[in-house]
Amino acid sequence: MKKLSCRTETFTDSVIRRMTRVSLRYGAVNLSQGFPDFDPPKEILNVLSQSALPHQYSITWGAQNFRDALAAKQKRFTGLDIDPNSQIVVTCGSTEAMMAAMMTVCDPGDKVIVFSPFYENYGADAILAGAEPIYVPLNPQDFDFDPNVLEDAFRQGPKALILCNPSNPCGKVFTRRELEIIAALAEKYDAYVITDEVYEHIVYAPHEHVYFAALPGMFQRTISCSSLSKTYSITGWRLGYIIAPAEIIDVAKKVHDFLTVGAAAPLQEAAVVGLKMGDDYYKALQDTYTNKRNLFLKGLDDLRIPHTTPEGAYYVMLDISEYGYDDDLLFCEDLARVVGVGAVPGSSFFKEPVNHLIRLHFAKQESTLIEALNRLENIGKLKK
Repeated sequence: MKKLSCRTETFTDSVIRRMTRVSLRYGAVNLSQGFPDFDPPKEILNVLSQSALPHQYSITWGAQNFRDALAAKQKRFTGLDIDPNSQIVVTCGSTEAMMAAMMTVCDPGDKVIVFSPFYENYGADAILAGAEPIYVPLNPQDFDFDPNVLEDAFRQGPKALILCNPSNPCGKVFTRRELEIIAALAEKYDAYVITDEVYEHIVYAPHEHVYFAALPGMFQRTISCSSLSKTYSITGWRLGYIIAPAEIIDVAKKVHDFLTVGAAAPLQEAAVVGLKMGDDYYKALQDTYTNKRNLFLKGLDDLRIPHTTPEGAYYVMLDISEYGYDDDLLFCEDLARVVGVGAVPGSSFFKEPVNHLIRLHFAKQESTLIEALNRLENIGKLKK
């Protein structure tokens, strides 16, 4: 038999999804894969229960009423006038949005800047598009970057930079000043910026989310990717989108059409009501996650487990240096088996040799978080 695709030789399965399977195997509280264990807003579920929802294809790049509602919602938060017909593609989750954006921008042999730590899909997206990642470190504990190191990366002639803001896995929210530095370099070296903003509404005071595309002069070179998964607690619905200038969307539509044809029509219909929710919904969402963060971080403090303090998103990274493991994947497997808590090894997010961090998430009911904290009281059993 002929050899299979070379581009997949460096791939593994998703470590995040693998740790969900490990959690299930040992009956662990799954704080690895970032999905809630509580229901979406009842307004969305009420629409979903209707029998009159469409059962056939919607328009390939998204149902008209969904795109109209999305354009209006994003204008409220970004201040940008977005044409729902020429500047939006609805995708099967932000995962497809990022892949379609990468294939829209990159040819084989192009380079793409990726901040490290990074969501595990970004490197794979670059490889599948035939591009070469250039990794720029975010420096713990604050996960800031060195502008000189970033400019050295731009000097290599990248086609684009990937910006996850708020960041998965480290919870960093980029400041306006940091975004202005990125914007200036993107303009100076004529590069696109592909943003992943799925946690745009999960930000903790005093931090604020600044939409990169809304910075002066940046809309024309920004491909904004996001989804409804985290904002409305519907991760299984796989509703994402790309917003960009019309000439970019024209290409993204073609890529999307041949990747997945279109996102699920009945789910788009049901989600429209979510896109039309008022500011009170987003305030309540922020308050809910702030309370979950405070509960979980206080519990970790009480257990004297060193951790990061996320500025946005719903992830926290624990320092496991004291337990004597050289292999953080093995630590996470033992954590699930012995302690009963599922986590993700930090090495799956870093280009650098980082093996002393693991990622947990707190997008769970308070009772689930308390149970996880109770189990973490036994983490000392893992000391070597």
